[in-house]
Amino acid sequence: MKTIVLAALAAGALAAHAQAADYTILAPANPGGGWDQTARTMQEVLQAEGISDSVQVQNVPGAGGTVGLAQFASQAAGDPNQLIVGGYVMVGAILTNQSPVSLADITPIARLTGEYEAIVVPASSEIQTIEQLVEQLKAEPGSVSWAGGSAGGTDHIAVGLLAKAAGVDPTLINYVAFSGGGEALAAILGSQVTAGISSLGEFREQAEAGTLRILAVSSPERIEGVDAPTLQEAGYDMVVENWRMVAAAPGITEEQKAAIEADIEALVTSEGWQQALADRGWTDTYLAGEEFEAQLQEEIATTETVLRDIGLVQ
Repeated sequence: MKTIVLAALAAGALAAHAQAADYTILAPANPGGGWDQTARTMQEVLQAEGISDSVQVQNVPGAGGTVGLAQFASQAAGDPNQLIVGGYVMVGAILTNQSPVSLADITPIARLTGEYEAIVVPASSEIQTIEQLVEQLKAEPGSVSWAGGSAGGTDHIAVGLLAKAAGVDPTLINYVAFSGGGEALAAILGSQVTAGISSLGEFREQAEAGTLRILAVSSPERIEGVDAPTLQEAGYDMVVENWRMVAAAPGITEEQKAAIEADIEALVTSEGWQQALADRGWTDTYLAGEEFEAQLQEEIATTETVLRDIGLVQ
């Protein structure tokens, strides 16, 4: 009986895949940030590779993705053509915002990418090194303003961990949260803040153009093509990787879930997706099925511990 059921699920997935399902992907942030980039890259590759005939992207920003998450959980329920991107930022935002809707209210499909954080200053800044920035942070924590993503997200966590590693009370950091990468970038380029922090890919173009200076990255080893030390190399014992995922609507059938999983597997194994990863500097961290669901639960528990340590969750 089990063999028959599995065969039926597989057949249903193949049939649905053959029909090239249309998708709407919700990016729960403003245009320009990592989630928006992920959704639009998925859109481009799904269509170019013939996996889907039509893919639309919808932006619903706010509260670290929890506004979009709540809308998705209620309005997309039972619809196999609706997807949402999310990740580490959303895990933290759910906790810090005490969101009534969590990742348990949607259907996780797969982890897609990973990317390390970069700390930057505008090219006009007098701060030349990460050591100089941290010295100012030590002398007067509130004088260093940080532009990053939503409160409790990867960027906020990374700043808190850096403060802690430098011997500064992380509850004293002056963190300015933005709901979209474009807004944060504008604040950094306009010297409205001391420094910025986000995934490396969001800063790479401006750094190559010479308008931003990368002071450090949060990877365990130096990143090829990036002229900046790791935070560990600079003497701060921390590594932070921002990962992103895709999820489906709640209330879909096992057959519908299997069909979506097949489409996402076709996406991540395509030449177009692999080229997009290389172009954007994203790491392929694809993980699906029960393994991803188990990893997600571990991340939620670990993130809660970190947020308590840096005073963002009581």
